[in-house]
This record gives sequence, structure tokens and C-alpha cells, in this order.
Amino acid sequence: MVPMRSGSGTGITPVDDADDWAEDWHQPGGGGGGANGGANGVSEEAGGAIRLRDWTARSNTDEDDDARSQYGSEISKEDADVTTALILTEGGPLGEPEPKRGRFWFSPPGGKGEETDLDAIATQRSVFDDPDLAGQYQPQPDWENIHRFDPSARWTWGEERALIRKVDFKIMLWTCLMFCALEMDRANIRQAVTDDLLPELGLTTNDYNLGNSLFAFSFLCAEVPSQLISKYLGCDIWIPLQMVLWSLVASSQFTLSGRFGYLASRVLLGMLQGGFIPTVVLYLSYFYKANELTIRMGFFWTSMVFADIFAALSAFGLLHMRGVGGYSGWRWLFLIEGMVTLVFGILSFGLMPAGPTQTAGWLRGEKGWFTPREEFILVNRIIRDDPSKGGMHNREPVSPRLLLKSLLDFDLWPIYLIGLFNHVPYATPTSYLTLSLKGMGFSTFQTNLLVIPSQVLHIVNMIILTYVSEFTGQMSLTAIIPQFWAIPFLVFLRFVDTTTVSKWTVWLVMTFFLGSPYSHPIQVGWISRNANTVRSRAVGSAVYNMCVQGGSIIGANIYREDDAPHYTRGNTVLLSILAFNIVLYLSTKAYYVWRNRSREEVWNAMSESEREKYLAENWDAGNKRLDFRFAS
Repeated sequence: MVPMRSGSGTGITPVDDADDWAEDWHQPGGGGGGANGGANGVSEEAGGAIRLRDWTARSNTDEDDDARSQYGSEISKEDADVTTALILTEGGPLGEPEPKRGRFWFSPPGGKGEETDLDAIATQRSVFDDPDLAGQYQPQPDWENIHRFDPSARWTWGEERALIRKVDFKIMLWTCLMFCALEMDRANIRQAVTDDLLPELGLTTNDYNLGNSLFAFSFLCAEVPSQLISKYLGCDIWIPLQMVLWSLVASSQFTLSGRFGYLASRVLLGMLQGGFIPTVVLYLSYFYKANELTIRMGFFWTSMVFADIFAALSAFGLLHMRGVGGYSGWRWLFLIEGMVTLVFGILSFGLMPAGPTQTAGWLRGEKGWFTPREEFILVNRIIRDDPSKGGMHNREPVSPRLLLKSLLDFDLWPIYLIGLFNHVPYATPTSYLTLSLKGMGFSTFQTNLLVIPSQVLHIVNMIILTYVSEFTGQMSLTAIIPQFWAIPFLVFLRFVDTTTVSKWTVWLVMTFFLGSPYSHPIQVGWISRNANTVRSRAVGSAVYNMCVQGGSIIGANIYREDDAPHYTRGNTVLLSILAFNIVLYLSTKAYYVWRNRSREEVWNAMSESEREKYLAENWDAGNKRLDFRFAS
């Protein structure tokens, strides 16, 4: 069946065939375009058809009037209902950008003039709509989603929102649960020390610091190797395997007997958990656009805080198992939470699809999670947003040459430096919170419950900060806010003798201090945006997280035993780092603004033919291309 085209160029099909087109669209192979397409790149199965908006409600344009005059009797209100009237995608209209308040499916509908028309076309303009540029951005032939790539594909906001909800439920939710498992196993040491782990193993505060530093260092060293393994095996294989391996180490802490065992377990946990976060970021980039990923990273780290809250509540019960079988409560804590992670790891082998078009599996069904139509929308909305995502197969390893090229990407170094220092003013007090509360006279169980309010406040502030970043588009100026938040609280800790103040006053100060907004989700999304290639995104996320772990090592060694209990020297150092961070954020903003302005001048001075020649010769240059602009 060859579709008829209107002379006006609207691409409207006769309504008599609309139902046949709609039926064909949902069949395997539907969706049109690509190598198997018919004339003009559109398949004979009519797989490029989409729902058209109700013409009665959309008759304000000349194009609509032309179409109405040609198809008169066919395009009535009933025939043009959004469930039957279809247009050919090849040459079909593109959508207007969605109002910011309607950018996310869970957002309010917006004020007057800001509502999103769910029947309007959502397909956004991209380089694939420019015949002079499209050839320079084509995905590589072995890209895993190439069979669903179709520059002519069109879809509505209603379809896109429903699909994003589905991806959030199928992909994002399980990813958050996996992160909860990681956080439980790496952070439950804070609950364990409240149950006399240190004296029972013959350890000092400095030994505790050393264990935290070794964990962070091992975590750091494993970041890039883990990313390289994930690019070779696939995120869907490596992440579940990591979880199974570290869960066995976490559970084995039940048998700890001394300093060596404690330090060895921290090293092994760090080595096996390292790379998990950047691998997840890479994995989520297969399903989400850049602006959507930043918000999802906010929810991702929110799940970490939920894990901390749950850890505190579960510790209240598990530490009461002291004496069961003759063992300490902290031993049962490690064993039981490690076994929970093992279950999550095994299930992850079945619940993590490799990509949008690879969702069939033993726990996902023979047909997978998405219809052919949904796969077309997923693939094309992602590649339109970032054409570089078609540059590597999801099981294609990063070569040593590309690894070195990514490591030497100096344009990402300012964000790496931010990752190294930005959270240090918070990391040090956080790691000592439970020990400090215990030292002020709170019981073991009071201590574990009193950390919960700061974590709840932390969640609320982090989500607000992430939203502000996305809606304003200001990465640097939003991510800097936690640095100003910390100033009054660190000044209090530096100049007030907390031993002479009510313990409840100190607890209140620490609660508001550590309930600060968290800029890490913004910065992870920032790295992903500014990388602009799959290999740089994979390596850049790992290097950034290495810097974050380096910051954890710095933070773990600022409070020293000879500076207790006031930590005057330590808090002075934290205030100095805070001042440096403020300068660093502002300098990073200035750097990216300068880079963008410099490129804009060069790009605008080039002729159209010079631009085409440049793009043909530099198609794989990533963020070094003159037409790329850095988020700042």
C-alpha cells in the first residue's frame, strides 16, 4: 500500500486508509524510514505515520487551510480525530519546544498560555532535519538501535509523556533500588560504630579514618577500569555482577576479628563498588535526554538518602539482635543487609535491559517492554537530542587511544576539580555525625534515629536545587548554593565551644547544616552534557567520580584525634576549602562562557560551505567541535 500525498506538502493521508496505517504502525517492522524504507525513505508498511491533531481545533495556519481545502469532506471533526487522522512523517511538521513547566510529566500543567497540548507534535528540530548537515551526524552502522533510527519519525507530547512514565517505572525505579543497595552496604559502617565495633575490634578513631580513606581510594582506583569493563560487557551485565560480588564481601564482615580484617574488607568493598555510579549514569543516558537526565540524577541521589534513612531505621532493629547466637548486633547488620543486596543483584540480571530496543529477557518477557512504536520514539528522541549517542555500540570497548583522548579532555577538568573539593566541607562532619552524637551522650539507638531529620531535609533541598538548575539552565550558579549554605554552620562549629552548649542545640545546628542541598546530581548531568561523545561520557563520568572519592579521602583526614573534641584546626581548614570552592565555581562559569563566545565568533565567520567541510572532517571531535556549546 503506497500512501497518497497532499499537494500542499502537509503529508496527510486519505482518512479511508487511516485505520490501516494505524494498525500497520504497531506491527513489527513498522515505523518507517531507514534502510528498508520505500520511496523517499518511508516504508511501505506506513511505519512513519503519526496521529494528527484535531483539525477542527487546529485551523489557524495556512498549511491547515490548504489541507482542508484539498481534503474537504474527508477532514471533518470526526474523521480528523487524533486516533484516526494520520500524516506521513517524511516531510511532516516539527513540534514547538514544550513550556518549561510542562517539560516533565509530573510537572503541573502551567499557567495561562503555558499548557502543553498533548496532541501536538513533540518531535523537536535537530541536525537531522538539515539535508546539508544530516549526513555528518548519522549513527554508525553497528549501533544497536540503528534499525529504529528514522529522522522522519514524528510523535505527540501525549505519546512522549506516557513513554517517559513507562521508562521511569521500568528503568529508573529499579536503578534507584540498586543504588539503595550500594548505599546500605557502603554506609552501614556508620551504624556499626555506634554498636561498639571499634572497641570490640581493638580499633581507634584513626583506624576508622584509615578504613574510610582506603575504601575511598579503592573506590577511586576502580572507577575507570570498571567503566572500561562495562563498555565491553555492557552495563546490563556488569552492574548486576558488581552487586553480587560486593554483597558477598559485605556479608563476610560478619566474621571480622581485628584491624587487618576491617581494613581488608573496606578495600575489597571499594574495589567492587567503584564504577557503579558512572556506569549507571551511562546506562541512563541510553534512555533519557540531557535535560531529563539531570532531574533523574536528583531522584537517583534522593534514593541514596532514602537508603540512609532506611539504614538508620533498620539499624535500630538489627542492632537489637546483639546477643543472638552470641554475636554483636553490628555483625548481624552486615550479614543481613549484605544478603539483601545479593538478592537485588541476582534480580538485576533479569530486570536490566541492554538498551531501548533490547528489552526482551527472562524477567521482561519474550516481546520485551516496548512496542515497535515506542522503540521508534525512544530511539529517535534520544538521538535527536544528542547525535553523539549513535557513535558507539553499547558493547563496544573504549580503545587505549580513545581512553587517553578522553582523559586529556581539558574542557572537563574544571568540573573534575569541583568534584574533588565541593563536598569536602560536608563530608567531614557527615562521617563523624554518629560518633559525635554518641559522644555528646545520646544512646546508640537515639543516635541512629536522630540522623533521620537531616536526611529528610537533605532530600527536599536536593530536589529543589536540581529543579532550579534545570529550569534556569545555570549549572555553576545553582551548584554553588550549597557552599553559601555551609558558611554560618561552619562558623558556628569553628568559634563556638560545643561542649558548653546544650547537646540538642548542637544537634539542631548539625541537622540544618547536613540537611543542605546537594549539587552532585547537577554536576553528574553537567559532565554528561559537556562530554558530547559516548566514550567521553563513559570516561568523564568515571574520572569525575574518582575526583569525588578523592574528596572523600581529603574529608576523612581533616578531623584528627589530636584536634578533638572541638576540631578547631579541622573546621578552619573546612572554611578555607569553602572559600576556594566559591572562587572555583565562579571561575568555571567564566571559563565556559569564554569558550562558547570564542567558538561562536569563529563559527559565525565561516561560510556555509566551510561549515559543511568542517563538519565532514571533524564529525567525531565531540566537545571540541566548533558548533558545540558547553553548559555553564
